[in-house]
Amino acid sequence: MPDAFIETAYFKNLTDHALLYLQAGYAVHFCGPAGTGKTALAMHIAELLGRPVITLQGNDEYKPSDLVGGNSGMRRKKLLDNYVHSVWKAEESMDSVWYDGRISHACRNGYTFVYDDFTRSRPETNNVLLSVLQEKTLDLSALQKGETRLAVHPDFSMLFTSNPSEYAGVHVLQDALKDRVITIAIKGLDRESEVAIVAGRSGLPWREAARVVDIVRGIRGNDVKKPSIRAAIMVATILATKGSKPVRANPLFHQILMDVIGSEFSSENDSDDNSLLVKRIDEELDKYTPEDRK
Repeated sequence: MPDAFIETAYFKNLTDHALLYLQAGYAVHFCGPAGTGKTALAMHIAELLGRPVITLQGNDEYKPSDLVGGNSGMRRKKLLDNYVHSVWKAEESMDSVWYDGRISHACRNGYTFVYDDFTRSRPETNNVLLSVLQEKTLDLSALQKGETRLAVHPDFSMLFTSNPSEYAGVHVLQDALKDRVITIAIKGLDRESEVAIVAGRSGLPWREAARVVDIVRGIRGNDVKKPSIRAAIMVATILATKGSKPVRANPLFHQILMDVIGSEFSSENDSDDNSLLVKRIDEELDKYTPEDRK
């Protein structure tokens, strides 16, 4: 992630809407393809809220206790009372020790919770969030004997991010949770935002970063998924590291494009796929860098 969030007009609009929804008491869910800046945007908004931030990355192996917390060991207490000089009274008890999970800690203290790629966790695990988002309470009855309900702090806020359901390893968002959040679809970044991010992340000059972005966007065509902005960032970063230029006559630039974009463009090492990629790269290089010969 970049050290400072790069706020273009596109991201400013998303930020303003998300802050409005959060201030009204609703959770916000950013959904879109990988590489569109969902996590960076969520973290930026979380920082603007001015509260401590707790993050969690979705995981198919999570159980509800991984979010909420659970019991960890036992605590033994022994009381000796010599209330009559000739009589000793002893009382001994054993209690389980409860620990707060990340969501419990955030709810209890009014922190901002960023649940990144949350649909990678199983729906039955995420069901513990339903009462948090609707009734503003966290149900602990199934996990501990003492405190059964935790009232959510009024300053608590929640941001989600997810990839589309067709991505591998992603579970379909259950209707009950979908109804409790406001989903903002991020279908793709505009050129200005992509150039700003690539220049900021790679250290490549703006004009050269723009050239890399234009070439990657041209290869991408109407497919907003691949090659993603991450490919542009990788290409630009490698060029900046080498001190090399994104020009047509630079064989290293061509090879970097092949290696980086090829991993996204082709699912297998097929010669036809490679030939098609070479053709598309050459077309874009001719389009954006015809005047560069050195």
